[in-house]
Amino acid sequence: MNALISLHNAVFSRLDRQDWILPTLARLIFAAVLLLYFWNSGLTKLGDGIFGIFSPSVGAYAQIWPKVLEAVSYDSSQLSFFHWAVVFAGTLAEFILPALIVLGLATRVASLGMIGFVVVQSLTDIYGHGADAKTIGSWFDRISDAHIMDQRAFWVFLLLLLVIKGAGPLSLDRILSARQAQAVSA
Repeated sequence: MNALISLHNAVFSRLDRQDWILPTLARLIFAAVLLLYFWNSGLTKLGDGIFGIFSPSVGAYAQIWPKVLEAVSYDSSQLSFFHWAVVFAGTLAEFILPALIVLGLATRVASLGMIGFVVVQSLTDIYGHGADAKTIGSWFDRISDAHIMDQRAFWVFLLLLLVIKGAGPLSLDRILSARQAQAVSA
């Protein structure tokens, strides 16, 4: 029994010292699972032409302000500057924050931003779009396929790991901090 415990301790104590594994895998999984999800969502919000980011599509307003857009008969020109600013900021966030996470640049701040984005996205789905109970789901039940409570809990956990651990060694954050350390010591 002591040999088994010693083997266990030897193997897992080495893993404990490998601080690069979790943040690197978290960014890889984010890139594999969520990067294109958010970028594709951002693409649906762009208006026509090269400057489409500045004139969001009606679909953008429908995704973010569904009840408000319905109240103005889907005429987005009747919405205020505030509505436009929220749609514009949300669209930018869907492109910029995931890219920062994948590159490992300002990873902690970008991950915090993504957590806020996921919370707002979830609240919009629930209150704006009227998500049903199955889509919302609940924790501590036997069914783990709900889009909001179950799936997005994993998203937030992944992002929280990056907030706590940072981007890891294969990141622009690490390169920049190494350069800054060299500049300070010189």
